Amino acid sequence: MDHVNRRQLLKASSVATAIGMLAQETSAEDSSSGVTLTDSTVRMVGDGLGLTPRQTAAVLEGLAAGQAITPDWYSVGGAVDHLERQFARELGKDRAIFMPTGTLANHLAVRALAAGHGRAIVQAESHLYNDAGDCVQRLSGIPLVPLGAGRRDFTLAQVQRVMDRTTTRRVAAPVSVISIETPVRRRYGETFDAGELENVTAYARDRGIGLHLDGARLHIQAAYEDRPVADYAALFDTVYISLYKSFNTPSGAILAGPKSLLDGMVDTRRMFGSGLPAAWPFAVASHYARGFISRFGQAVAVSEAFFAELSTRGAFAVERIPYGTNIARLQVKADDLPAFRRRLMAEGIVLSPPRRTGFWVTVNETWSRRSAGDLVDSFEAAVAA
Repeated sequence: MDHVNRRQLLKASSVATAIGMLAQETSAEDSSSGVTLTDSTVRMVGDGLGLTPRQTAAVLEGLAAGQAITPDWYSVGGAVDHLERQFARELGKDRAIFMPTGTLANHLAVRALAAGHGRAIVQAESHLYNDAGDCVQRLSGIPLVPLGAGRRDFTLAQVQRVMDRTTTRRVAAPVSVISIETPVRRRYGETFDAGELENVTAYARDRGIGLHLDGARLHIQAAYEDRPVADYAALFDTVYISLYKSFNTPSGAILAGPKSLLDGMVDTRRMFGSGLPAAWPFAVASHYARGFISRFGQAVAVSEAFFAELSTRGAFAVERIPYGTNIARLQVKADDLPAFRRRLMAEGIVLSPPRRTGFWVTVNETWSRRSAGDLVDSFEAAVAA
């Protein structure tokens, strides 16, 4: 990459051109798979492109050369301000604020909506309930009420039973927040039932209960359902979007909502130790978020054609997740699945390690780098070898 002419980059007609010039010079080994990643690699694992540190550095180099990055000051202003405004517009919210992690974004949203009192209803299978170290309970003193164990969602009837129970006790403990995650990571990308979503959010609105959406992978659901993300966000007061899952940053999150709730959250973010002195590298998300749903839709089209055709071949069976999005189970009739995986890797197709008789496969933007027919041919050749 050192021999790339920086003056040419500075004269590039667009930031995308500059990034493309650098990307041609950048290939790197994915330490998790041992395969050399290039612009033609199809990664059937993960929600994003799987950029390596060297590739991320190349993207930042291109953005900086095109003057698309301006410094921030403790996560305020500059590229961070641009990122926040971009996502606020797309989500149809007054304000957005950068957070270094989704755990903090979810936590501070529920904390703000609870306003110091009451309980929060969450999905029993949600990230907030299972994977956040009980942060809401321990750090903000807000009890969580989990509903829908083993399911992708919960129902209005379940919410009403909780409301009846918590408001009629000798000591009232009302619900002040409802948090909903969709798609649900622990349910392999299943989505919250659309009808129940409408019912629950309308019920909460009528009673002044705050509503938070854990939309870490919301853009993926929107691509599958061909809807603007603002349609989903409109049902909620606040919404969290992951920056690293689809938009290829090393970490990071966006929390969007009303100005009245978020304007003072810069100080709360700092209180929790997350006022990063410089967050401008997250400008990578601004670049990849533009046109994401359209690009991801192209990858979905390739994957659907691939699944349909591969299912007709005797050595393969595709198991779709009910109410799912971008995750499927691929069964393969092969004596040596690790060898099958290695042969595909040699062809630039990355699979996760095998589990029992097959693989979990995840659709992301890299699927559109090849045609469905080409992918099917590579799979058949790998199983026949």
